[in-house]
Amino acid sequence: MPDFVVTQVFRIEELAASAQATARDWARQHIVSDDWFDPVINDFATVCSIIGVDLAARSVRLYGGGTRQVPRIHFSGFASQGDGASFEGNYRYARRSAAKVRAHAPTDFELHRIADALSAIQRRNIYQLDAAIRQQGRYCHEYTMQIAVGRCSPTGQAPAPAAESVLIECLRDLARWLYRQLECEHDYQTSDEQIDAALEANGCTFTVTGRPFP
Repeated sequence: MPDFVVTQVFRIEELAASAQATARDWARQHIVSDDWFDPVINDFATVCSIIGVDLAARSVRLYGGGTRQVPRIHFSGFASQGDGASFEGNYRYARRSAAKVRAHAPTDFELHRIADALSAIQRRNIYQLDAAIRQQGRYCHEYTMQIAVGRCSPTGQAPAPAAESVLIECLRDLARWLYRQLECEHDYQTSDEQIDAALEANGCTFTVTGRPFP
């Protein structure tokens, strides 16, 4: 005759603290969506279009066949030295970018500062500065972006003093800003509160030690 094994199972709130930690660690690996970062990337693409960055794109193959274009944005995180974010594309002056950034993100003062700095350096160069932004190396943070600054002047006028370094630093600050948004979203998605809500919504149960069942 077959043997029957009865296992007592628990929901996350019914477990002891140590077992809850085990269950949440499992959930962070298996419950959190692989595309948790999509809202941040989509918002960053909108910000870039406002301030004048035309993000480069790459083709990604879809499961059902065909491809789609995604921006060339790179990041790694969030607890190791060298983690960060970078992006590729081309930059040129965008009219009313500072005002549009404030309309898009009214309380993000760091983003306001970046947009203001870009507008100011463009004003000093008759709005003629541009830049090509390319990724270099296998790491991804603001210093892996190779940024070539130029000036589209009909008379061949060179950029004003310090214009190149100011523009480069603004674009690197934008990469730093992106990394902070990704880190905040990751912290939110993997917080105990969000993990517990996901486990409850999915009806997950665990053994007394916090191992998933079945």
